[in-house]
Amino acid sequence: MERRLLTTTLLAGLLAAPAAHAAGGADQSTLIHPITKPLTVIFVPKVIHPWYEVVKAGSEFAANEYKKQGINVDVIWDQPPQADVTDQNARIETDITRHPDGLVVSCLDPATNNQVLDEAVKAGVNVSTFNSYCADRFPFVGQKDSYQDGYDLAEYLAKQIGDKGNVGILSGSLTAQDHIRRIQGFKAAMAKHPDVKIVFEQPDNDDLDKAVQLTENELQAHPDLVGIFGCNASNPIGAARAVQNAGKAGKVKIVGLDDLPETIQFIKDGVITATMAQRQWEQGYWSVVYAVAKNQGHTIPMDHETGSRLITKTDLTN
Repeated sequence: MERRLLTTTLLAGLLAAPAAHAAGGADQSTLIHPITKPLTVIFVPKVIHPWYEVVKAGSEFAANEYKKQGINVDVIWDQPPQADVTDQNARIETDITRHPDGLVVSCLDPATNNQVLDEAVKAGVNVSTFNSYCADRFPFVGQKDSYQDGYDLAEYLAKQIGDKGNVGILSGSLTAQDHIRRIQGFKAAMAKHPDVKIVFEQPDNDDLDKAVQLTENELQAHPDLVGIFGCNASNPIGAARAVQNAGKAGKVKIVGLDDLPETIQFIKDGVITATMAQRQWEQGYWSVVYAVAKNQGHTIPMDHETGSRLITKTDLTN
């Protein structure tokens, strides 16, 4: 209820210009103008993935709210089938030529993505980012402190394995900043636990099947493995499938990211020990709200932190 009241209040403020101004000052309401045409907002995520379906649901919910108020927002998702930087940048470049009213990107490789996004800004496109941080010059909606997520999961895993033993990392996409920062946080925390050794670090490129294969290989190479850290939404599921098939559920503790249905079921079944879940629905919702606000002439925040929360089996049974 509190969230809906907040949303209603904010939307009312975005859709209605201020009626009064300070005596002797300029009427700032003239800076805000009504939307008189349909708007197009294009999302370009890192890859086609169930995680982004929740973001999409949030974006569509926002569009439906605006429709009730007479503003038509067409939300388009332009999703690369694989986490491929060249493909993603090509899509962004094509989307710039469509002159959308909002372009919302999850950066797979900031080093090259930022160059293309700068081109979009020069072309007059309202650019914002979500999920995976790009640069301070672009508004961002998401969990920015990925380092802390990795750090907290490392501390939790260390406790679960009795502060000793061999663990491994499934490292996702090597250029995605959220993946990189989570791994950095995980390693920094584990450095405080000298009896815990990281024996492998393998990139799965956000591919669930590859995460399964990598885990199967590492279970054979390290039969004494006691823990696995997955830095995205795919690889904890991949690790859990492989661990369960190997008959090592509960013996190899798995921690990872997000709350996809299969992840939650694995937690309930005791195969995944814990996950750090983002609020990706919020990322889709607020990205659309801010795109509309920009087109109305409003200012928007450069950093909207949506946060994350630790989920364990206890949380799901209480």
